[in-house]
Amino acid sequence: MDIKVPAVGESVYEAVIARWLKKSGDVVAKDEALCEIETDKVTLEVAAEADGVLTVLTAEGETVKIGAVIATLDARGAEAPAASAAKVVPKKGETPPISPSGRKLARELGVEPQEVKGTGRNGRVTREDLLKMEVARPAPAEAAKPAAPPSPPPQAPPAAAAQPAPPPVESGGRIVRKPMSQIRKRIAQRLVSVRQQTAMLTTFNEADMSQVLLLRKKHGEFFQKRHNVKLGFMSLFVRACCQALSEYPEVNASIEGDDIVYHNFCDIGIAVGSDKGLVVPVLRGAESLTLARIEQQINEFAEKVRSNRIAISDLEGGTFTISNGGVYGSMLSTPIINPPQSAVLGMHAIQERAVVINSEIVIRPMMYLALSYDHRIVDGKGAVGFLKRVKEYIEEPEEMLLEA
Repeated sequence: MDIKVPAVGESVYEAVIARWLKKSGDVVAKDEALCEIETDKVTLEVAAEADGVLTVLTAEGETVKIGAVIATLDARGAEAPAASAAKVVPKKGETPPISPSGRKLARELGVEPQEVKGTGRNGRVTREDLLKMEVARPAPAEAAKPAAPPSPPPQAPPAAAAQPAPPPVESGGRIVRKPMSQIRKRIAQRLVSVRQQTAMLTTFNEADMSQVLLLRKKHGEFFQKRHNVKLGFMSLFVRACCQALSEYPEVNASIEGDDIVYHNFCDIGIAVGSDKGLVVPVLRGAESLTLARIEQQINEFAEKVRSNRIAISDLEGGTFTISNGGVYGSMLSTPIINPPQSAVLGMHAIQERAVVINSEIVIRPMMYLALSYDHRIVDGKGAVGFLKRVKEYIEEPEEMLLEA
């Protein structure tokens, strides 16, 4: 059986073999992760479609076309595990079979994989096993101490340990040279193209976050109990943007050839940072989503990004983007448009500042807002009006919630 590079999206034509999780000669089970591939948009795992003995045909770091054969599985060797099933079940203290995303989740939860009884095929530890273990285990006294970074050997199964990441091309005492990942190359190309192919400008404003903070304080606990998710700032900004976009449709438009395409819906991209770069999953039909559903989808996207399960379909499209640099401490920035969209809203850190209200100097929690827009579609009046409307909705959220 041939193992091929899966199709991951209409605009993706090649991928890089990031690393092999198994090596030639390994006996693998159906649905077991074989390797990680990296495209210019996402990183994902390729799993075995049947039991068999693996033969690797493509080296790590090699660029391959979508649909290319990168390995084969010999089904005749699938009978071997049945005869030596005891080898598959880990002994006490040994690391059981677990995927890379599972190992990452285990580190985040502070769970040792060797302490978990896997319920998957051949004793494989699943995501549900880790979550159950994290909930069921008692909180030890040591848990209060900062957890030291886990050492790679205990966390990685033998097959992964046998496939170390390729070393830098060049390293020394003063410099380290590493090849660009496909995602980073794509990000670089897109950023340069945006600067060259759009007439991008940025306008700024600031919002008094007092009422939003009061709303969260007053209703946050009830909201979380009812919906099992926190009431965050992002859902309120999504709602504010959807309302404002209906009033300023050019901000929700795009250019196709000589035409301007206006969208009567709001597919809002939410920028999510990852260790491999920024990705922008899209909330479809955000104008009709409740605050709870917006928060739930954002959490689902964040988890997918952390575990390398984000799909191309999650990233495609989008009519407007929101980026929250405030989570990293940014006070002010000029976000870059995500083409072919015409605008992007930048949120920033909340800081108590002295402001003048009714001729008096008072202290208020303030947030700078930035709207970068394509001046070919959006005039300054529309951009300033849109941002001012978002500010008004955030400062008086009751009006926004009543209109929705």
